[in-house]
Amino acid sequence: MTKAMMNKGGVFIVSGPSGSGKDTLLVKLFEKMPEIKFSISCITRGMREGEKQGEKYNFITKEEFLGMIERDELLEHNRYVGNYYGTPKAPVMQAVENGCDMVIEVDVNGAEKIREKMPEAVSIFIMPPSFDELERRLSGRGTESAEIVAERMNNSLREIERASEYDYIVINDDIDTAVDDIMSIILSQRLKLDRIRYIIDEVLEKC
Repeated sequence: MTKAMMNKGGVFIVSGPSGSGKDTLLVKLFEKMPEIKFSISCITRGMREGEKQGEKYNFITKEEFLGMIERDELLEHNRYVGNYYGTPKAPVMQAVENGCDMVIEVDVNGAEKIREKMPEAVSIFIMPPSFDELERRLSGRGTESAEIVAERMNNSLREIERASEYDYIVINDDIDTAVDDIMSIILSQRLKLDRIRYIIDEVLEKC
């Protein structure tokens, strides 16, 4: 098979509010589908305890980040509490060209920006099963004040209001079922015509 005929990879945007359990889902997803690549974000804040360079984030300077913006090297970026966050473009493009699927975990604003640049990307929104369950998860062990819990709840609800912008909604009531749902989405996308056309071309080339 020539490189021109190679099946290109797909880009999967995954978003979900605090309390949706998306981080746990993604850990289990990568355990079941280790061939999938994960987009490592660039960030200008300091490294926190337990974090490792290149695991979920690449920690860079503000000057380096601004240089990436100027050179159009980011699919999306945002500024929060004085720090910059963004999704590098090159690793995503390289994965796609090499036939690898890439998952990008990003918030609703970042997802919107990526869809504008990559309308072929498939977007998945992780939903809690109910309002009560979301409130229970955000309350945790009851060690935080009611004000903090209320703020988290409001932020999560604002994100849920934009869930209709996504291609797929996965309800995280049971973790294993939700992971299987995400896997089904990814596997079904691999069978779409635009991703498997190379096989048709390869067969017809032999005629």
